[in-house]
Amino acid sequence: MYLEIVSPEATLFSSEVDSVAVPGVNGEFQMLDNHAPIVSILKEGFVKISGNIEINEEVQDKFTKGDKGITLLKINSGTLEMKDNKAIILAD
Repeated sequence: MYLEIVSPEATLFSSEVDSVAVPGVNGEFQMLDNHAPIVSILKEGFVKISGNIEINEEVQDKFTKGDKGITLLKINSGTLEMKDNKAIILAD
């Protein structure tokens, strides 16, 4: 699946990933390839990206490496749209 994470300042991430887990307002949930279309509001927490990914050097300081090859991005809030195997996160 393709994941794009956009903040008010810049596009933070844009690449193919294995999965992504997000902090939805009704609880954390994960999306894999070909997930059903969904729109969700996100709350404060971590976006957890799984896959062999490369982070742009300009925004690398916003991401941290977690256990088992998971890459983490802390967000305050945001929205998510998953459609046609592409997830777009608008994050604060």
